[in-house]
Amino acid sequence: MKKLLGLFLLIMMFSILAACSQESASDPVKEEPAKAVDSESTEPKKIVKPRVAFVYIGVPGDGGWTFEHDKGREMVDETFSIESTTVENVPEGPDAERVIEELAQNHDIIFTTSFGYMDPTVNVAKKYPDVVFMHATGYKTAENIGTYQGKGYEPGYLAGVAAGKLTKNNKIGYVGAFPIPEVIYTINAFTLGAQSVNPNIEVSVVWSNTWFDPATERQAAISLLDEGVDLLANYQDSPAGIQAAAERGVWGMGNDSDMGHYVPETYVTNPVLNWGPYYVEVVQSVVDETWKSGAALNGLKEGMVDIAPFGKNVPQDVQDLVNAKKQELIDGTLNVFTGPIKDQTGEIKVADGETVSVEDILGMNWFVEGVKGTIPK
Repeated sequence: MKKLLGLFLLIMMFSILAACSQESASDPVKEEPAKAVDSESTEPKKIVKPRVAFVYIGVPGDGGWTFEHDKGREMVDETFSIESTTVENVPEGPDAERVIEELAQNHDIIFTTSFGYMDPTVNVAKKYPDVVFMHATGYKTAENIGTYQGKGYEPGYLAGVAAGKLTKNNKIGYVGAFPIPEVIYTINAFTLGAQSVNPNIEVSVVWSNTWFDPATERQAAISLLDEGVDLLANYQDSPAGIQAAAERGVWGMGNDSDMGHYVPETYVTNPVLNWGPYYVEVVQSVVDETWKSGAALNGLKEGMVDIAPFGKNVPQDVQDLVNAKKQELIDGTLNVFTGPIKDQTGEIKVADGETVSVEDILGMNWFVEGVKGTIPK
């Protein structure tokens, strides 16, 4: 009987506990807060530490084009506390496409920093729609591809103004890299700048067909020096040309980066690039999910391009004139490609008062009057 009574009491106790448990579970005051629900895990993850990659045509040690891009990369790394990926010495062509595709598998944004990477970038971007691709100096965009470049013709014009003031025999040499629009319009701007202070100037052009090949670039420079030019400008990333000029006591101008430390006695100035602020802006827009495809073209006003500090032997009146013209370009009171402008044959290409459109500048394939040399097809 006691066993039955004990069993009955035990059953009653379990029944009461179960009832209390059900009442507790239904009590709204004791429910878990909504934030404990797993539904948030289905939302897209926001990029906190962007995975950024850069593809280089050369090495940062070139002292020119790649050196300046790498300075921009360093600013990105410092700003976002990351360690971005770089791939150096990537030839333009199939190798570039392979490298870009490998990077696309585990990066959020890829900067391809040479004109010849344009089609490889486009091809890879089609396969990786969630990756942002930024191509330097190109003209092909897509939903996940943007392009960017500096208005190289603005500092190119200023370098030409300095050259026009410094030449004594009106013979200037220019070693072009490749016969592509960005080089052609910079040579044209340089020539127009020189002619703005000295209309009798002649600019002789030879092509090295290199971005960084000191031996080849030195030989190209010597070929012009042998013609008697008394100032030599160069579009390549190496200082080989200005070093060859210095050996003969001839003024020299490099490209992309300040090269004055190579030849301090005969250095004038040259166009320089400043990618860092733009790179930070682009990466931040990807992080903020506000990035949109487009074609950025920034100049002196935006700070993407400039001229390097003048060499120590450049006369003050030359520096003052160049700085005055620089301010006019920033203010918009001076436009490099405003007519009248003739081509090499003497034909009017830009009528008096007219201005060449940005699209036509970026596709320029003709030389202005006063340039000696041809544009290979």
